[in-house]
Amino acid sequence: MDGMSNIPELEISRREVLAAATATAVVGVVPAAAAPESSSMTHDPAPVPIRFEVNGEGRELALDARTTLLDALRDHLHLTGAKKGCDHGQCGACTVMVNGVRINSCLTLAVMHEGDKITSIEGLGTPDRLHPMQAAFVKHDAYQCGYCTPGQICSAVAVLDEIRRGVPSYVAADLTEPPRTTNIEMRERMSGNICRCGAYSNIAEAMAEVAGETR
Repeated sequence: MDGMSNIPELEISRREVLAAATATAVVGVVPAAAAPESSSMTHDPAPVPIRFEVNGEGRELALDARTTLLDALRDHLHLTGAKKGCDHGQCGACTVMVNGVRINSCLTLAVMHEGDKITSIEGLGTPDRLHPMQAAFVKHDAYQCGYCTPGQICSAVAVLDEIRRGVPSYVAADLTEPPRTTNIEMRERMSGNICRCGAYSNIAEAMAEVAGETR
């Protein structure tokens, strides 16, 4: 014990202990954060070839695998009818039909549609020869600003086809009976297409007219 009496006493405050611990933690973290990225992470992935049919025409593209179908149509094929509204599949402005079934093109990757048949608003009709649904929308003023209209029309065409094929909906009273083109049936099926201008009644009238002509 006498030999230890000559060792000087260490006077370390609580503040100094905390400061030393913080400095140690920073030294341990900074090198990892500052480490340069590996060369393999700095290059964009190689484009992926994709072939599909768009509005009756075969198209070939080489795309980043992360490209959505909506961006492929708008940015690479310059078919700007389908709109980027929310880009989260919540507004329906980007609705197109793939193999006859409507989808939100912002939620699917283009490379997932190899060999598919895609129909956008540009493939439904032309100004000189409108699709019946397009003509009905014009007749019933089923739009105001028009931003959502391409998606509304594509969805409306697909909805009537769903009903004809007997695809049930959430408002179907009897799943053993084929659905009918009632107002509530069409409104339920169109609920995923938002019109911020509020032209819903006019849209329903346009669809009812086309449904009646179809029958």
